[in-house]
Amino acid sequence: MLSIVWTMWLNSLTDVILTSVMITGMVVVMMLMIESLNIKSRGRWFDTLKRSRVGQVFVSALLGIIPGCMGGFASVSLYSHGMISFGALVAMMIATSGDEAFVMLAMFPAKTFRLMLVLFVIAVVAGLTIDTFRNRRGKRAAVACSNLNIHDSDSHESPKSRHFGWKRVTIAIVLILYTAALAFGLFDADADTDGSKGLNLLNERWMNIMFACFSLLLLVIILFASDHFVDEHLWNHIVLGHLPRIFLWTFGALMLVEFCFPLLDIDSWIGSNIPLMIVIASLVGIIPESGPHLIFVTLFAAGVVPAPVLLASCISQDGHASLPLLAESRKAFLAAKAVNCILAVAAGLGMYWVMA
Repeated sequence: MLSIVWTMWLNSLTDVILTSVMITGMVVVMMLMIESLNIKSRGRWFDTLKRSRVGQVFVSALLGIIPGCMGGFASVSLYSHGMISFGALVAMMIATSGDEAFVMLAMFPAKTFRLMLVLFVIAVVAGLTIDTFRNRRGKRAAVACSNLNIHDSDSHESPKSRHFGWKRVTIAIVLILYTAALAFGLFDADADTDGSKGLNLLNERWMNIMFACFSLLLLVIILFASDHFVDEHLWNHIVLGHLPRIFLWTFGALMLVEFCFPLLDIDSWIGSNIPLMIVIASLVGIIPESGPHLIFVTLFAAGVVPAPVLLASCISQDGHASLPLLAESRKAFLAAKAVNCILAVAAGLGMYWVMA
């Protein structure tokens, strides 16, 4: 009996470690790509986005609609570098449904597309409203690091200054290993069990393949980048400044969910009181994890709960997308989650009363 418990605990710990590495890797890859684009374009690539609050909200909401957490990671990376506003961040968190979007597309695709449209509209309206309110009060987004800085060395360093130092080699080796892990399915949580082959676009496998391609592209950029860019922008800023914090907070949050969440019998909370179920779904969505939301997805698919409950759950939860935000800014994480939860309850109850 003890050996069985130990094996289960060890398997859970392994899953948490692999998921933490996968999430951290994806976020760091997005940050490295953003850093590279900003430096190579001398800041012009993001200038238009930074000047347009409306554009920030629309872009972030569109990123959130993408199934999985890829778009969410991109938005968090942009927010942590001051490229998008708090309203745009909230818009992403409203629009995204994390990995559960793949499940919903597989179980009820037509309804899922309509739900995504509703989420997008709510996300844009909420994001623009929040930014308008915050601008009038003179508030700015709280970010964990300064904006992407462009140094004089970025434009004056010659191509001859590129050397294969240990920092460049270390980043390259880690990227190669991470790309191989993604490509060969080491991080896949929903691998086909029926022995079928091929790429199923209604699971997270395609996202891992896409990030493997991003990693290869980033590897090429790093191999030809200047020493200053590798040392200052990639190593000192991303690897030393962001990576440890993102991994530790992600690992801690996933450990908490993995070993504490099973103790909560959410099924027993759900009853025939629809307004109460909407509130419960909104509160469960606060958990920064892909999984709890599946309870409401399966209940909706089975016809046990109505659409307002699923809508509230989708607005409140955001899968793994907010985990990097927890590492970058606890204040922004709590504020965004509070706003999402309030909007989820309001939207769910509003839809319920309209349908009644």
